[in-house]
Amino acid sequence: MQLSLQGIVPVPLREKISTYQSGIWKSPVVLNKGEYISIQAPSGTGKTTLIHILYGLRKDYEGEVIWGTHTLNATDNEALARLRTKNISVIFQDMRLFPELTAWENIEIKLKLTNTVTAHQATEWLERLGLKDKKNAMGNTLSYGEQQRIAIIRALLQPFEWLLMDEPFSHLDLANIEKAIALIGEVVKTHNAGMILADLDENNYFPYTQKILL
Repeated sequence: MQLSLQGIVPVPLREKISTYQSGIWKSPVVLNKGEYISIQAPSGTGKTTLIHILYGLRKDYEGEVIWGTHTLNATDNEALARLRTKNISVIFQDMRLFPELTAWENIEIKLKLTNTVTAHQATEWLERLGLKDKKNAMGNTLSYGEQQRIAIIRALLQPFEWLLMDEPFSHLDLANIEKAIALIGEVVKTHNAGMILADLDENNYFPYTQKILL
């Protein structure tokens, strides 16, 4: 599924964006299925805003976001839900776990909704990311790094053609970043999917096909 951005400008950032050259804002951009995209987004340039726009959480922008045949601002809620269930997964910067549920319950909800990954495989992923002993810990007792790893696993539990990531490793040390990169890389490859990773600084986490400055 191709992603086409046609002159996207977030309304709250319109004035600021007008003062500099961006590789995304105001520009025609076409990203093809299977591409690995790094977006370097210095503070204040709208990194999280971009991820939220691409996921259909924000509509306060000019221009068009087109996923395949779906223009987001003209897509109804039912069709958008199908896109999010089948085609687009996301790792949010703020994780968005349910604090009143355990780590496993946060994962189990996605398992039951998508029926794509087995409980056994999800448990193996927990162990790979060093969370075996945190399975029954409440979400609100997990450290930021533990929450981030749960959020990564949760995003990989569904089918997708594109994985969106907003600073997915910001709370992890180098050893855990390497484990997370390996897992994400394997799952993305299995789905023959593409990825868009937005971060503050340039990185070489994955073999990117394009690096774009926001």
